[in-house]
This record gives sequence, structure tokens and C-alpha cells, in this order.
Amino acid sequence: MSITTIVFDMGGVVFTLDHRQAIRRFVEIGVSNAPEYINPYHQEGIFGELEQGLITTEEFRERLSAACGKELTLDECAYAWKGFIADVPPAPLVTIRRLREQGYRTLLLSNTNAFITAWGRSGEFDGRGRSMYHYFDELYFSCEVRIMKPDPAIFLHMLEKEGLTPSECIFVDDSAANVATARTLGFTTLQPVSGTDWTPDLLALL
Repeated sequence: MSITTIVFDMGGVVFTLDHRQAIRRFVEIGVSNAPEYINPYHQEGIFGELEQGLITTEEFRERLSAACGKELTLDECAYAWKGFIADVPPAPLVTIRRLREQGYRTLLLSNTNAFITAWGRSGEFDGRGRSMYHYFDELYFSCEVRIMKPDPAIFLHMLEKEGLTPSECIFVDDSAANVATARTLGFTTLQPVSGTDWTPDLLALL
């Protein structure tokens, strides 16, 4: 069966991740033990609960405020979370948009939270007033599906919603664990090094 759909991870693929900047921002707003919570691929504690959709942004704010002994605002939380976003390089977006125009279905499948999804759905996303919907046909976020990669269930949820089989899809993700799950399910996979230009390798698979 030919490839009809390309599924992209977000952090490390669509935008360049900056784990250290995120930690610095959380420490800046008063979360001195931020390194205990923050991981490049999978968050822990209330950070993980937020990304799995188990708590709201307001519950996150309240619990983080209590944990650090300082009343935080939602804007401060959003500022810190967006520290993960180092850059949104234009070249991958141009490729994704072109593939969509060529008839491929382009999907996003990401472990993330409502602070980041709000940014992605806004004109802030690409720096030129365009949201993720300019580039992707549909967005699948762990905080909304309430399942996190590498759990196979989030892949199966996406496949069911899209009416797809894995053999029709290429999955692009910089996490070895996520790629391993996708490969086991039957996806064609590509695991770029975070922050590198993966577009030639993807085009070679089509």
C-alpha cells in the first residue's frame, strides 16, 4: 500500500527544543526544583499530569504555586512552558505545506499541554501569523486524547479517527521509544536527531 499520510511529532521535529531554556524559565518564575520535573521527552509529576490531560492549566497553576510557595499566574506558567520552544525553522514547514498541497495528509501527534497547544493554534506559531492548521490537516495532542506516546493506544486512536492503516503512514519523531512503538505497529518510521534537517530523509521515503 502506498503512503498517503505523514505523521509528525512536534518538539524536536517541527520546532527546535530547548530543554535548558525551559528549566531556566521555570526557575526564573520561582520553581527552584524544575529539573526534577522536566525531561526532553516525558514529563514527571504535575508536569506529566498536565501533558496527559489529567489536570487543567488552572489546577497545574494552583499546584505548582503551592509547591514553590509563590502564587504564580497562568501567563507565567505559559511563559515557562514556551521555554521549550527554541525556534520554529521555516524549512520544515515549507516541506510540510508542500506535501499537503501534493495530496498527502499531514498530521501532528505530540505529547504536550494546553499552554503549548494554545500557542500552536494561534498566529504566533510560525511567526508569520499562521497557526498549525496552515500546515497540518489534524492535530492529536496527548493532553486532549489523555494518552501519551509511546503508549500504542494513542497511535491506535489516531488511526481509528483517520480511518488509516499503519502501512499508509510515515511517522517522524526524534524519540527512540516513540519510533519503536510506531514501527511495531507497522508504520514506516524516521527518527531524526532533534534540531536537524530531516526533510531530505523524509522525501527519500516517498
